[in-house]
Amino acid sequence: MPAINQPRCPGTFSFPGHLRQSNTALLLVALVMVLLIDRDNRAHGSAPNIVLIMADDMGYECVSANGSTTYKTPHIDKLAAQGIRFTNCHSQPICTPSRVQIMTGVYNNRNYVRFGLLDPRATTFANLLQRAGYATCIAGKWQLRGGMKGPNRFGFDEYCLWQLTRRPSRYPNPGLEVNGKTVDYTKGEYGPDVVSDYLCDFIERHKKGPFLAYYPMMLPHWPFEPTPESADYDKQAKGRSGIGEKKYFGDMVAYTDKMVGKVVAKLDALGIRQETLVIFTCDNGTYTGITSKLGERSIRGGKGSPKDNGTHVPLVISRPGSVAKGKVSDALVDFSDILPTLTEFAGAKIPDELNLRGVSLGPLLRGEPFSGRKQIYCWYERNGRRGRASQHTRDRLYKLYSTGKFYHVVDDFSEASPLAPRSLTSEARSSYDRLKSALELELIVTAKATTELRKRGPGSKKSGAEKNKKQRKKKPAASTGL
Repeated sequence: MPAINQPRCPGTFSFPGHLRQSNTALLLVALVMVLLIDRDNRAHGSAPNIVLIMADDMGYECVSANGSTTYKTPHIDKLAAQGIRFTNCHSQPICTPSRVQIMTGVYNNRNYVRFGLLDPRATTFANLLQRAGYATCIAGKWQLRGGMKGPNRFGFDEYCLWQLTRRPSRYPNPGLEVNGKTVDYTKGEYGPDVVSDYLCDFIERHKKGPFLAYYPMMLPHWPFEPTPESADYDKQAKGRSGIGEKKYFGDMVAYTDKMVGKVVAKLDALGIRQETLVIFTCDNGTYTGITSKLGERSIRGGKGSPKDNGTHVPLVISRPGSVAKGKVSDALVDFSDILPTLTEFAGAKIPDELNLRGVSLGPLLRGEPFSGRKQIYCWYERNGRRGRASQHTRDRLYKLYSTGKFYHVVDDFSEASPLAPRSLTSEARSSYDRLKSALELELIVTAKATTELRKRGPGSKKSGAEKNKKQRKKKPAASTGL
């Protein structure tokens, strides 16, 4: 352009007078084009907003879209109708291990320290998205220690949390921590309403995006209590001890569904639903005292067990206009796949040193060819005692434990009849050999990670209360059986 060739002082630029008017018009046109391109990208391409919702203790059989005949979950069902519903998603068997895995993308054999703790050295999806320019918020249940600054260190700009530094009531009149301050509610407030209100307010304040809103729910974890929609809800209550009455579990599932609908409705009201990737899942199977119907089949809750009723959880992913509508996928998925999925959509870089095993579900969500995972892996020991951990690899049909026990988990859901390796069909033999090879590699990783963790200590100073507890004696590592 002629203006570029005009003599000028270093660091300055000036159009000739006769060109200034036309170039001002060109600049305005260019600015409008940039804004239009940005709007199109936000609607159909890069950097969507992300809402990740994870219910607490609500297995696959609790969602009516999955075939539950015990509960009705219309808002989750609608989300599934607008997106992709997964039939083969697996969490860890209990809450803290699942929270650690979904947030870090790392299998627990490499970074799990103990119950109720996220290793302070860990990198989370919030850290990575924050570095990519996302505003980040977590509201709900924490259970990962770290003190008032813990959520900030793990990548969250804002938080409204229960069980960060204490464990008061979570339901009627809850005690929460909100951005570094202890807040006690005493006027009949309901914890799930308070944290979801905070999350919706965050979404409204950051509607121009991109934002990450992570909602690890308190519902429907025990104690099983009336919700504000139960006939006998008590606004004066301050939480009940123990398990409570199982009859309220259905009310709590219904309120879980209501909270999902509330967050999605906020996105709709702000006109940003098409710009937002919404993911719904659960942290582990249902509490063991609850039996529910999946079609005509009775499913007893398996929380705390590495069997399928302890790890098989709902997964729904939706973004109208960008993710296939009403699709059902049998792709094998576990919580190590969530972080790579979020970072791909956010355009965030995963540091090579994290050495993640998971894969992004992006191609599947975009309708592109997707081979998925041939097998997934699980390392589980509630309190982090390395020698006692249950370990297995599995595919859609078969599961192989480090003890050597091998099951056809579709035909033998309760894992009552292990298959004898010498009498396998050709299909079963192929799965067995592949799962055995994958498990042997993970056992090597486990041994290396165990040595490294023991060298550097627990990864976090123990609280005074924990220091005063009598330490358990270490037991020798169990045989792998392979």
